Amino acid sequence: MQSLPGLPGPSGGSCLLLLFCLSLGTCCPPSCQCPEHAGAVAVHCSARGLESIPGDIPTDAVLLKLDANRIARVPDGAFQHLDQLQELDLSRNAIESVAPAAFSGLAGGLRLLDLSHNRLRRVPTAALGKLRAQVRLAHNPLHCECALQEALWELRLDPGSAHDIACHTAEREEFVGKPLVQALDAGVSFCGAHPRTTDVAMLLTMFGWFTMVVAYVVYYVRQNQEEARRHLEYLKSLPSNPGP
Repeated sequence: MQSLPGLPGPSGGSCLLLLFCLSLGTCCPPSCQCPEHAGAVAVHCSARGLESIPGDIPTDAVLLKLDANRIARVPDGAFQHLDQLQELDLSRNAIESVAPAAFSGLAGGLRLLDLSHNRLRRVPTAALGKLRAQVRLAHNPLHCECALQEALWELRLDPGSAHDIACHTAEREEFVGKPLVQALDAGVSFCGAHPRTTDVAMLLTMFGWFTMVVAYVVYYVRQNQEEARRHLEYLKSLPSNPGP
């Protein structure tokens, strides 16, 4: 089919449309689907063989599914233009590292972040600490230690998946393979060594002060006894007065 005079052909029209939607930030990535429902845009990029996060996600997206891909790293500013995003699914990837500013721009509106079924050994506290969203971290090869315990205290874990967070490795071998939340609920602390070290140092300091006080008291008593003995000898050395 030939195009009408003065109008671009099909390929030209596609290019113009592509440039137009890119300028508005409303284009859907070629490997994804972007259904719209009730005025909200959902971007589905599940199981597309992606090795990195697409850079042309529509700016008005409220849901972004990047699950079941081959993404290994989340770089700084990966979602900084998605200020309307409410749910981000990064589950079932190969994520080993998350940059400190990976989720910058999402702190206010994001409600759910799914990082389950990845390869995280440690919780990226710098990246997750400022989020108000519920976070899923189940089925990661986490190393259970004091740093992990302190990191989880700062996060809002998704209640439905929190009990699936297990210790792949641990500083205390008896907890390897066991649910971390269950151990914490039972009062187990991976930070136990730190308080004990602090208590020992405090006891040593108190003992040192006590020893100094006792030594000073002993010295003071002995000095008084010596002064009293000298005074008594002085009195004995005085001539006695003769009677009348």
